[in-house]
Order: sequence, then C-alpha cells, then structure tokens
Amino acid sequence: MLTGIAQAAPAIAMIGAFACLIGGLYLVSKGRDRRKGALLLVMAAVLVANVLIWTLPTA
Repeated sequence: MLTGIAQAAPAIAMIGAFACLIGGLYLVSKGRDRRKGALLLVMAAVLVANVLIWTLPTA
C-alpha cells in the first residue's frame, strides 16, 4: 500500500508530462527552438513511461 508522497508522485509526474508536451509542441510548431522542443517531447514520453512502470501491479 502506498502512502504519502508515493501516492502523489504519479499524478505530479503526469501533470509535468502534460506541461512538457504542451511546451514542446509549442516550441516545435512556432519554430522558436526546435531542439529544446524535441527534448521536451522526449522528456514527456519518459515521464509517461515512468508512470506506467510505477503503476504496474506487482505479482
């Protein structure tokens, strides 16, 4: 059973992933800084993968 910050960590990570996704799409679409935008998109994917790993049921 998770308690305290362990329960909040996936939610906080998903909020961060959505923020990175929005920021990355903005930077790439406006052509401002495509490298940083691409890195933000990669970071969003890594955060989502981490949340999926954290929430896998243990056997």
